[in-house]
Amino acid sequence: MRRTFLSQAGLADVGLQPLCPDASFRRYFRLATSDGQWLLMDAPPDNENVDAFVRIAKHLATLGLHSPQIGKVDNVNGFALVEDFGNDTFTALLDAGENEQTLYRYAIDVLTTLHQQPRATDLALPAYDLGAFMDEALLMVDWYVPLVTGAKVTQADRQRYQQIWKAIFKALPPPVTTLVLRDFHADNLMRVPGESPEGQIGLLDFQDARIGPIAYDVVSLLEDARRDLNPELVNTMRRRYLKIMSLEDTENFNAWYRVLGAQRHCKVAGIFSRLALRDDKPAYLRHLPRVITLLQQHLSDPLLLPLTQWLDEIIPQRHALEPIGKIQDLREQLGITPPRTT
Repeated sequence: MRRTFLSQAGLADVGLQPLCPDASFRRYFRLATSDGQWLLMDAPPDNENVDAFVRIAKHLATLGLHSPQIGKVDNVNGFALVEDFGNDTFTALLDAGENEQTLYRYAIDVLTTLHQQPRATDLALPAYDLGAFMDEALLMVDWYVPLVTGAKVTQADRQRYQQIWKAIFKALPPPVTTLVLRDFHADNLMRVPGESPEGQIGLLDFQDARIGPIAYDVVSLLEDARRDLNPELVNTMRRRYLKIMSLEDTENFNAWYRVLGAQRHCKVAGIFSRLALRDDKPAYLRHLPRVITLLQQHLSDPLLLPLTQWLDEIIPQRHALEPIGKIQDLREQLGITPPRTT
């Protein structure tokens, strides 16, 4: 089907260079064309949503941000030609020794540009609400806990965990909301040519965007599951965000930041565990100690005390973060079907 799509786009004989896969079902191929302009996105429609990516990319562009330009699209079969931003992800730049303060300042300024836009939410998207937060938080129960204990959580303990999260979110004040990109971090930010400072940051991986609390993408950036950040840098960038935004109620932001930090780390611990157990991608397990350390930093909040108590009860040795056994043995023990090989 890829070749059929490329033929319809007038690129029948172009060479394809596969790029490193990410945690999703999407695959990207660099097109060996003379202008080097396009990537082929191959997003299986049963698992991915090309239409959402295209709609949100176009919306971000109207807000003055640099999302990929879109070429030919096939929503039915899950293909799209998208602008090739090159190789300069923030991760690559930081690893090469680029100035951390400068890059993160640019990233914060992209967020404030987005969050100050009255039209940011002028797009039909689901709300990032309690139901969505709960589904994500449960990933820890369903995947991380079995990984580190070797046993599934009982239905009673699962329901208790849900009730704890419901009470936590109910206790929070109504949030200030905006367009939430959801995976705003160094791997998904790129340095690209642009006329304005915001235009020099290319945005990736926003197809799952929702309308939700402004604190979420700040957490995603500054509490990166894949990268250690200096606490001083984190504090400096949080202060920069709050100063530019001139929020009337900073405690509202801070309360949501703490809770969403804990929720996101529960989610990510579950996702990385699922990638190892279900999808045979054990490389993500190396990030689990960082994720749990980040979660630990939020558990001192009095509002999160019930969650702390639940974790201490269900995972008595919570700081022993390695899988309880070999991944293949755990799959069999937990009744997880191993990934199909082709």
